[in-house]
Amino acid sequence: MKAEILRLLREEEGYLSGQEICGKLSVSRTAVWKAVRQLREEGYNIEAVQNRGYRLSDGPDLVTREEIISRLDTRWAGHPTVFLPETDSTNNEAKRRAEAGAAHGTLVVAEFQEAGKGRRGRNWTSQSGTGIWMTILLKPDFPPSQAAMLTLVAAMAVADGIREVTGLHAGIKWPNDIVLSGKKVCGILTEMSAEPDYINHVVVGIGINANIREFPEELREKAVSLFLEQGKPVSRAAVIAAVWKAFEGYYDRFVETADLSLLKAGYEARLLNKNEEVCVLDPGGSWTGTARGIDENGRLLVETGAQVRAVDSGEVSVRGVYGYV
Repeated sequence: MKAEILRLLREEEGYLSGQEICGKLSVSRTAVWKAVRQLREEGYNIEAVQNRGYRLSDGPDLVTREEIISRLDTRWAGHPTVFLPETDSTNNEAKRRAEAGAAHGTLVVAEFQEAGKGRRGRNWTSQSGTGIWMTILLKPDFPPSQAAMLTLVAAMAVADGIREVTGLHAGIKWPNDIVLSGKKVCGILTEMSAEPDYINHVVVGIGINANIREFPEELREKAVSLFLEQGKPVSRAAVIAAVWKAFEGYYDRFVETADLSLLKAGYEARLLNKNEEVCVLDPGGSWTGTARGIDENGRLLVETGAQVRAVDSGEVSVRGVYGYV
């Protein structure tokens, strides 16, 4: 009920009477009063004025299950939502829940990760109270060979969610780094459990530097946060909700063809590497070329001389010739 009350108060420009809340939720005045008291104890600034009702005023940046649910505008993404004050990693937690029978669309959000993960086994710093650390559980019907493309689908959704809430125009460094002002603001990690011809589940983990005010010296030239870019705090719950609304739409289009044919143009519009010189870091030897976009399977098309080569993200890394992007 607390999530429903938050949603009603957020939708109301002024005060909302207790009686109106009771009528809309079919609960007693006492139940409303108790829920409001609990929300205040959790940190929400809810004013109560006699003969006028309740009003939600601006408050601290809270990430709770109720806060996220009250903002979600999706059919299946984020239903249900699980919030944890602390976990090893949201990807690990989502995988554990998948093994226990959790449903497609289950969203795991944590305030702090002890062992956040990035691509190729790298650690991902997960500061408490400042970042967005979340993973969605998917149980798709398409072949395992198509699952890696979900990383690119998620990248589009993150870029859209950031823009929706902050107005910042984030770009994508292929395949899945979200970039602002030439620095990384978000990383995405997709992991899969599958049989040779069947997917058990896929988890897509997203880490966004939201309200981080300062980075260690070794990261300052590579990482940025939404706070540092816009100069003010961002509502993390609003970003979470915006990302999954965008993801749900893109995912539904993706499963129509089980490839990126319907999303290719949108992805390339956000692709910072397109028509730029890139260095392909291949285990067999690095080489350079000009990125020309992606194919329907999400591979980066790199022109070198008269040849265009399709680069798979599972095999190589790509960076700018003169820097990160």
